[in-house]
Amino acid sequence: MNAAFVFRRRAAVLAVLAALGLVACGGGSDASDNGNTGSSASSSSNASSSAASSSAASSASSSAGTIVVPAEPAGLGSVEAADAPTGVLAYVDTGATNQRNDACMVTLDTNAGVRVLKGFLDLWTPSSLKVDAGVTLAANGSCPAVTASTWTGIPGDSTDGTVVNAALHAANIDYVKNATKNRSSAQALAAYMDDRRSKGFSVSDGMGPLTSIWRTGTGQTSTIAAVDPATAVTAVSDGGNNLGSTSAALGQAVSFIDSGNITDGSGEPAKRFYKYARPWRWSSDVVVVPALESAKSSTPATDGGFPSGHTAEAWRDVLPMAYLFPQRYQELISRAMEMGENRILAGMHSPLDVMGGRVQATAVVAYSLNKTTMDKAATYKLVQDYLMAQTGTSDFNALLAKARTATTTDTSSVNYDRFSDYATNKANYTRRLTYNLPVIAANAGKAATVPKGAEILLETRLPYLTAAQRRVVLKTTEIDSGYALANDEEGWGRLNLFAAADGYGAFNGDVAVTMDAAAGGFSARDTWRNDIAGKGKLSKLGSGMLRLAGSNSYSGGTVLTAGTLAADSVSAFGSGDLFMKGGVLECAAPGQISVGGAYTQTAGTLKLVMSSASNGSLKVSGNAVIAGGDLAVSFSGYTPAVGSTLTVLTAGALSGKFANVSVAGFSKLTTTYTATGVQIRLDAI
Repeated sequence: MNAAFVFRRRAAVLAVLAALGLVACGGGSDASDNGNTGSSASSSSNASSSAASSSAASSASSSAGTIVVPAEPAGLGSVEAADAPTGVLAYVDTGATNQRNDACMVTLDTNAGVRVLKGFLDLWTPSSLKVDAGVTLAANGSCPAVTASTWTGIPGDSTDGTVVNAALHAANIDYVKNATKNRSSAQALAAYMDDRRSKGFSVSDGMGPLTSIWRTGTGQTSTIAAVDPATAVTAVSDGGNNLGSTSAALGQAVSFIDSGNITDGSGEPAKRFYKYARPWRWSSDVVVVPALESAKSSTPATDGGFPSGHTAEAWRDVLPMAYLFPQRYQELISRAMEMGENRILAGMHSPLDVMGGRVQATAVVAYSLNKTTMDKAATYKLVQDYLMAQTGTSDFNALLAKARTATTTDTSSVNYDRFSDYATNKANYTRRLTYNLPVIAANAGKAATVPKGAEILLETRLPYLTAAQRRVVLKTTEIDSGYALANDEEGWGRLNLFAAADGYGAFNGDVAVTMDAAAGGFSARDTWRNDIAGKGKLSKLGSGMLRLAGSNSYSGGTVLTAGTLAADSVSAFGSGDLFMKGGVLECAAPGQISVGGAYTQTAGTLKLVMSSASNGSLKVSGNAVIAGGDLAVSFSGYTPAVGSTLTVLTAGALSGKFANVSVAGFSKLTTTYTATGVQIRLDAI
């Protein structure tokens, strides 16, 4: 048998094996050179990237046609809707009725600011169901005159209202008693400062490292200095200018934010309707901050506690700020929540008071943003451009990084960021939504409702979603209807904007996300941190990058068509099939990324960022089919040695192979395809 015959016979055998998908031919090394049995990989050096590249030859490529490619995940075949409730007066349509000087706007049915807090009636029935505490109004057409209520503002007297839910009321006041009894000196100081300073100036420190730049740009000032609240006797008023000056560099932004504080936004009509006393009038065990004793009102009949005016104004300031600067969206709304709790710590308000302030102000701002005649896009651009110029950054994401990078550890500095820790912000925000007050069982478990126009509150935070999709985000992140104030007919009391800023809470329908890298901002790159449930499918379209960081369980499957879809948690892709037909699928979680169903790749690049020999690898519960596309491996905080073998993919069964395999930092490698996975031996740097 001559050498030529042996060569031809060997080549024929290899060709047959290649046709069966069992061996890759060509490229400079064969199975015996690689030390593999039944599979091989070729190696080539890429000097520019210092990464080895392993390519399947033409015979392997043609064999891909024999691989059975499964169908894409079917999902539910429909999208979820979040229509506004029907037959309900929408706040965004009727917000102008939030008045206390018109006899035609004094009842639940005729005053939007009162109606949005209707859930308070589950706790308390005021002595009269009118905006009439200290209010006398002449008749207006067919609307009868209003005579001032006889309510004295003193709990327990003959003019008082009626406690409907004794357990909830007791828990509400007990919270204040415990909070004021156990507050620290630092909490007392913070409570004093938030009471005395203008609210817009106070909450602007939610800008963190950019606070001084923001205050300079808006021209914000305050005359309140820190005092020892334990020894100070007189409560000093702020001589500053709250939101700033309309003639400052960011004067247009000042006007924009102030549009949420117009007369229509006042909490006074609701105060004078619900007639619920402040906590220190309910109980002598409530300890008001000593420096604020002189600030107590001497006219209790016009000094109701519900809703909290300070809290409402903080939210009316913060939500427009977050609209203009979504890079600090969650930090800013966390600051508004802090303002609310500081009102409790001051002894001036109860949890229900500050919850009411938040709920009403959220509706007011949505109303204002929907009706404003100001150019929202131009004002947004003004703020972004100004802050980029002042920070020396050139784009949205660079400014985002600057806005979240601490510049000082000095807690007394104006630029110290109290809201730098995401987990702490989330925990505090979630607790402050309800203050863990008792659930009203009769109201619990109702279907989620999203108020008309509420989606505008997420317009700049989730710009790549449609208005309808943003409504579904609000719907899937709402709190339960059983919590206090969470059963208003529209759903304002159930909104959880912190969670909504982290994307969907569930895929109860199929979700298609189109992101555009060229558009910049969050349209180019965003992260969803919620734990996403549901039976729907996620389809990632467009050139931008979407990162999934939650512990996800959605079961409808995932399809990647374009751009980047990244796994920052081991269960990022839920429990269904994962189908990749383009783009980049990045696995960067600190563990093996789990695919609950099958994995299919027909094109694109599977990018594994490994932090150990297994962390960052792909673990497929079902079968894996590789009918095209590439594999790129890189490392983070981990450098494997030459001679190491990485198991980069495991599956119930594997068919096919990647067109190219590269490993950053290594010039030669051996790729082995087994019946259940892919291994890479690192042969040389």
